[in-house]
Amino acid sequence: MSAPTLFDTEAPAAPAAAGPRPRLYRVAGIDVSLTGTGIATRGGTTLITSTGRRKDSIAQRRTRIKGIVDRVLLEIGVVDLAVIEGPSHHSVGGSVWDRAGLWWRIVDRLCAEDIPVAVMPPMSRAKYATGNGASRKDAVMEAARRRYGAVLDNDNEADALVLRAAGLDWLGQPLAEVPAGHRAALAGVQWPDREQVVTR
Repeated sequence: MSAPTLFDTEAPAAPAAAGPRPRLYRVAGIDVSLTGTGIATRGGTTLITSTGRRKDSIAQRRTRIKGIVDRVLLEIGVVDLAVIEGPSHHSVGGSVWDRAGLWWRIVDRLCAEDIPVAVMPPMSRAKYATGNGASRKDAVMEAARRRYGAVLDNDNEADALVLRAAGLDWLGQPLAEVPAGHRAALAGVQWPDREQVVTR
């Protein structure tokens, strides 16, 4: 057997089965927060930051929320599916009312753009990442770093990456192999009609 050369002198063999490559789905993960909304897309993860004060007027709060929503939609662009983390029913701190308004404004804009939306509860997100629905955010971030080889500076982006990964897994294109116990978390997600996604 001759040693390999820098340039091939013979034509390479034809692929065994020629045909169109499978479509790669465009999925975005969105972890909603008034101060740091995490976004994950095919291009990577990013954090949309915003600041406000408790004494802000209605007009100021509206402007802040609208600004976050506009930046989220701009960041995710055109996608086949958006997976957003569902609200935490145990949250009692912070500006709960404004955060709920932000969540609904984002969902409303996604729907207005005819982007199918999936809602993944926090416990399902944690279970998909670590196998334990009660895992804290730092454990989810460490699991995301390890499984996907991602450089993640904060838990918001880590959560968004996990949401995106779950959406791709549901569509049959997982970012990485996930244990069956972790994948069981997909059953707890409110998914859109699959045909609505695959026929976009």
